[in-house]
Amino acid sequence: MTDMASTSRLSMLQAAFVVARRDFSAILFSRSFFFFLLGPLFPAIIMGLSFSLGSVAAETKIEPAIAVQMSENDIIRLERARDKLADELGGGSVPKIKVIEPDPSGAPIDVNAILADKSGKYGAVLTGSLREPVLTATPDRLRAWRGLVAMQLALTQSGGTIAYPDLDTQEIETSGLKTKDQREDTARISMTVLFMLMMMLAGMVLSNLVEEKANKIIEILAAALPMDAVFLGKLFAMLAVSLCGITVWFSLAGAFYYFGGDIGGYREVIDNAPEPGVGWPLFALLFVVNFSMGYLLIGSIFLAIGALASTVREVQTLSMPVTMLQLFIFIFASFALLGGAFWVELATILFPLSSPFAMIARAATSELVWPHLLAIAYQAVWVLIFIRVGAKLFRTKVMKSGGGGQANKRSLWQRLTNQRPSQATQG
Repeated sequence: MTDMASTSRLSMLQAAFVVARRDFSAILFSRSFFFFLLGPLFPAIIMGLSFSLGSVAAETKIEPAIAVQMSENDIIRLERARDKLADELGGGSVPKIKVIEPDPSGAPIDVNAILADKSGKYGAVLTGSLREPVLTATPDRLRAWRGLVAMQLALTQSGGTIAYPDLDTQEIETSGLKTKDQREDTARISMTVLFMLMMMLAGMVLSNLVEEKANKIIEILAAALPMDAVFLGKLFAMLAVSLCGITVWFSLAGAFYYFGGDIGGYREVIDNAPEPGVGWPLFALLFVVNFSMGYLLIGSIFLAIGALASTVREVQTLSMPVTMLQLFIFIFASFALLGGAFWVELATILFPLSSPFAMIARAATSELVWPHLLAIAYQAVWVLIFIRVGAKLFRTKVMKSGGGGQANKRSLWQRLTNQRPSQATQG
C-alpha cells in the first residue's frame, strides 16, 4: 500500500518516465530486440543484389540496331556517314547498322519478320536505296531514329562532309540545373528512407500493447498509474527504442562503407552523393527530428488502435487503414516534390502526417533554415494534440476493456462505435 500511495503521488511526467523506463529496458534487453535489429538486413541484401543485377543487366543489354539491305556501295557510304555522325553526337546515341544479306533467290527481305525477331536485335529496317530510302519501325522508334537516319543520308549525299562551325568548349563542375536535379534525388531518397523506417518501426507500438493487454499487464499499470501517463510512457519508450535501432543500422551501414564500400561500387556512389541544401550535419539532425515527430504522430494513432483491439486479428484489421494512409501520405508528399506547385507543397507541410516528409524534402532542396524552425514548432503542436486525443481514447477504451464483464463481450464494431451489447447478447 505504501508503494501504491507513493506512486499515486507522482506527477504525470514522472509516472510517464516510470513506464517509459520499464518498457525501454524490457524491450532493449530482450532476445526479440536482437531479431528486430536483423529485420532490415534482408531487405538491404535484396536491394543490394537488385542493384548489382541491374548494373550487370545494363552492361549486357543488347542495343537494338537498324537492319539494312541496300547495294554494297550504298552500305559502305552509309556506314561511313554513321561513323562520322557518331563521332559528333556520341556513339551511344546513334544506332548501329547491321547488314542483312540478300536472299539467294533475289526475293526481297521480309521486313515484318525481321522486326518480329524475339531476340530484339533490330529496332528498325532500312531498305531501298540512298536516293529512295524506306525506314520501317514502330512509331516510337520512328520518332527517335528518323532524324538520325536522315542526317546519315544527308551525309551520304554531301560526300561525307558537313561544314561544322568552330566551337570552343569550356567545362564546369556544376550548374544550377545539375544542383537542382541532385538535390531532388537526395529528397526522394530521404523521403523513402523516412517512410520505410516509420512503416517498419511504428508497428512495434501495436504488438507491444496487444501483448500486454493479453497478459493483463496493462490492467496492473492502469491500477497503479494514470492512463495518460501509461500512454505517454509507452509512446516515448517506443520512440527511444526506434532511435536505438536506427543508430545501430546506420552504424552498421557506416562500417560497411568504411570496410567494404568498394564491393559493388557503393563507396563511389556515396562519395558522389549530392549535398543537401542545408548541409549534411543539419540535414542529419533534421532527419532525426522529423522522424521523431512523424513517429509520435503515427504512434499515438497506433496506440489508440491498440486500445480498441483485443486480439492480433483485430490489430491487423484496424492497422491496415492506417498503413494505407501512410502510403497515400507518402505518395502525396512525393507528388508535391515532383509537381512543384506552391499550394501543393504548402498543403503537405500543413497536413500534420505529411509534414515530416515535406520538410525533410525541403531540407534537401533549399538552403533556408528558418522554415524548419517554424515547422518543428507547428509539428510539436500537432504532436501534443494527437497525444492528448490518443491518450483520451486510450484511457476510455482500455479502462472499459479491462473492466471485465459485458465490456469484454462487445464486438469490435460495438467498441468502435461505443455501442452496448444487445439484450440477446447479454443473455
